[in-house]
Amino acid sequence: MKTIKYIIASALCLLLVTSCKNNKEAEVKTVDVETTVQKQLDPNATYAKAEFTVKGMTCEIGCAATIQKKIAKMDGVKFAKVDFKNELAMVEYDEAKVNPNSLEETVTSVADIYKVSDMKTVEAFSSEAKAKVCKPGCEKDCCKKAAKEGKKMACKADCDKSCCAQKA
Repeated sequence: MKTIKYIIASALCLLLVTSCKNNKEAEVKTVDVETTVQKQLDPNATYAKAEFTVKGMTCEIGCAATIQKKIAKMDGVKFAKVDFKNELAMVEYDEAKVNPNSLEETVTSVADIYKVSDMKTVEAFSSEAKAKVCKPGCEKDCCKKAAKEGKKMACKADCDKSCCAQKA
């Protein structure tokens, strides 16, 4: 009787081992790699700046960032920034390749819930106008960084150094 139990147990084990084999071929997974292509901006182009309100955004990463990426990928767009908190989009674009209507179409094509309003062409973005100006000869880090980057001496909005205390 003992030997019959061993034979049955061995047969069950052998059956389980052979029947559980997976005869599938190895699965090949492909990974999409996003490559960034450096945009060739026309140095002779006339660039305009536009600001407009984007209504319908519910989050910063899913909505504002997606809209910003779509606008930035447009041919002729030099700069794009979407501020979720203020529902504001700021775009600098080549007037020969992009116009306010194409900007609006791009935003509304992301999702039907996004609505563009208050489209206006501006000389400077409203966030730039609010920037603090460094005093000449300021040696604080926030002012040095702007000078190194070849930008106008403008402090960051949250800079509380004494040389940045005055607003433009």
